[in-house]
Amino acid sequence: MISNARLMLLAIVAITCSTGAHAEAAPSAPAQSGVASWYGPGFHGRRTANGERFNTHALTAAHRSLPFGTQVRVTNKSNGRSVVVRINDRGPFVGGRVIDLSNASARAIGVSGVAKVSLARL
Repeated sequence: MISNARLMLLAIVAITCSTGAHAEAAPSAPAQSGVASWYGPGFHGRRTANGERFNTHALTAAHRSLPFGTQVRVTNKSNGRSVVVRINDRGPFVGGRVIDLSNASARAIGVSGVAKVSLARL
């Protein structure tokens, strides 16, 4: 009788393990590519779209649709350098651009005007 109980327990454990839920990673947001620009001194201290004061020395950026607080890895396609920024503003408002970087963010990846970049939401 004991051996039957052990066999039954082993069968239950085997079935439970084989039919257990498999956790799947949430799909990451698709990468976005396009042109980045930067904005700086003239906006320093002004309120951003989320209400905080813009700091040209912080690693922040403006994006048209990503939620405020979203962390984004921005990679300069011409040199491979990347920086992680926090979205705290809306923009850019120039056609064909996908992100406006603070001066510090742009400098971190070697952007002095506009540059082709890829964005990855973290």
